[in-house]
Amino acid sequence: MEVPVAPELIALFTAFGVIFLAELPDKTMVATLVLTTRYRAWPVFVGVTVAFAVQCVVAATFGGVLTLLPDRLVAGIVALLFGVGAFLLLKESFAADDEESAESGSGGAVTFRRAALTSFGVLFAAEWGDASQLATAALSARYGAPVFVGVGAFLALVVVAGIAVLVGRKIAGRIPTHLIQRVSGAIFAVFAAVAAWQAIMG
Repeated sequence: MEVPVAPELIALFTAFGVIFLAELPDKTMVATLVLTTRYRAWPVFVGVTVAFAVQCVVAATFGGVLTLLPDRLVAGIVALLFGVGAFLLLKESFAADDEESAESGSGGAVTFRRAALTSFGVLFAAEWGDASQLATAALSARYGAPVFVGVGAFLALVVVAGIAVLVGRKIAGRIPTHLIQRVSGAIFAVFAAVAAWQAIMG
């Protein structure tokens, strides 16, 4: 005898599977990993988790309306934020003060609040117009169960962020801090360039 599955649970598991697969190779995971090599793991995880929660609420609530936002404006904001992040990371990596560099490597010079807010800002920007947000909006409209779709998408993003944080901490413990910062800055610069190109070309 088959046990009927509630449509809401189908929506939740579908959202989880779709978003999880979409985010594994996406810039969201890369950005989280990069942030974890720069800051302590816990504030990064808190910051990105809150960003994901807000984005999932927006996507699930507004459904298909989200796709009507101006693409160029969204891309321009994303490019600006990633550009600022790249500048700060590269500037710090080339700093001459050894003591400052050592403190940055240990994460002691950066407060929990600053690291969490930075992580929130970067991931909040990265998720605007991202495939996962658009997929969440589409699934919300498709199933008519925004709460369950939002929860499924949020859980998938949290799992991906957890994987990125764990990988990031292992990398940070084996590679010199200044090298991590330079590579991270370069990655952020690439994200900024791609978003700027999208903003210009539409």
